[in-house]
This record gives sequence, C-alpha cells and structure tokens, in this order.
Amino acid sequence: MTVLELVAQLPDPVVLLERCRALAVLDAVFDTRFRTYRFDPAWGGDGVALAEMDNGGGDLYAIVFDPAGVFLYGFDHESDATPWREDDRVHWPGLLDGLPPALARYATEPAFQFDGFFDATVCAWREAGDDRWRCGPVEFEDGESDGADFLFELVLDGGADAYAEWAEDYFECPVDGDAVAAVLSGAPLTPELVRVLNPSADYAKIAEEAAALGHRIR
Repeated sequence: MTVLELVAQLPDPVVLLERCRALAVLDAVFDTRFRTYRFDPAWGGDGVALAEMDNGGGDLYAIVFDPAGVFLYGFDHESDATPWREDDRVHWPGLLDGLPPALARYATEPAFQFDGFFDATVCAWREAGDDRWRCGPVEFEDGESDGADFLFELVLDGGADAYAEWAEDYFECPVDGDAVAAVLSGAPLTPELVRVLNPSADYAKIAEEAAALGHRIR
C-alpha cells in the first residue's frame, strides 16, 4: 500500500484524532519513558493538535489537526521514496503537489525538519469541509513503496487486536485485548483498567497524563 491507497482508507478526521489520542494513552500505560505514540491536544495553540509516532529506528509520522484541516506525513527511511535516495535530498515526484495553501506551512514547519529539510516519504491532507483525503499525483512502479502501510497500520486498523499484537511484540508482555478495546473506544480510564493492562503502572501519574491528553478518567 502507498499513499494512493492510504487516502482511500483513512477514517474521518474526528475518528482519526480519537484513535491517535487513544494510542498515546495506551503507550503511557505501557511505557513511561520511551514513547512510540504521542498526542498533544494544544500543540500549536488556536485549536491545533498534533499526533506523532516515532519508533526510534528512523521511522516516524506526524498528523496535524488544524481547524483549517488535517495535514499528515510520514517518513520510512528504508522505503523507495526516501529523499535520501539522492545525494542532494529530493522528494518523490508529486509528493507535495496540490497541497492547499491553508495547510502548506506544515511542510516547512521547523519541528518537521531534519537538517533543514522536510524528510517525508508519505504526505496527505484533508481540508476542513472536504469530503475526502487527498494526496499529490505520485506514481509508483510495482513493488515500490513509500511506507504508508508500515507507518499507519495501527491508526488505519483502529482495532484492539492490531494494537495488542504490536504491543505484545514491542513491550514483550501479555496484553489484554478487552482492556485495549476499552481504551480505544474512549471508555474512562480507571485504576482497574490500568492494572489489567500494566500491573506495575502508577495510576495517578497515568491518569494525570491521560486527562491532559483529553481522555476521560474516573
């Protein structure tokens, strides 16, 4: 799957935001130090939120939820579309073509630059009021990839089984699928729920962080 298929499968922005929030809450429960999934509901001020994924191995994504729309990009360092395929980094042809002015500033956002360049292999957007996700007119040969499937698997799936499978492998511990499903559904975080997910977790600290993320607690 490339961004061309990704834009056909991404959920509505409201659903996507809630999935991103839930992934950040789950990561907070399992890992208090090195997070893969993060969410900042007040990242840019004026109602701008940011969801991020960074696997620590050179692959990442960021999703900006702006009142003007949603800007999404990802970077898979091993994909065919990596800007590093050339000595002087260049984007995959068409990657940013058509990016609307209301969201274009995020392609030059300092927080998304690496050594002065916007490292991206995937880019998509959806303006407020639009009824679909869009991307630039990129083209790929059979077998070529931009990393869209690898990067956005969990936010696309949105299910407990997918997260539980990933978490069991990543954190090397059993993961209760029903408890994961409760968090993904937006159920309030409780001491019992956190204990089922991670018996060694400090509920008070996690509850404080979850509340700051906008997740309900009890």
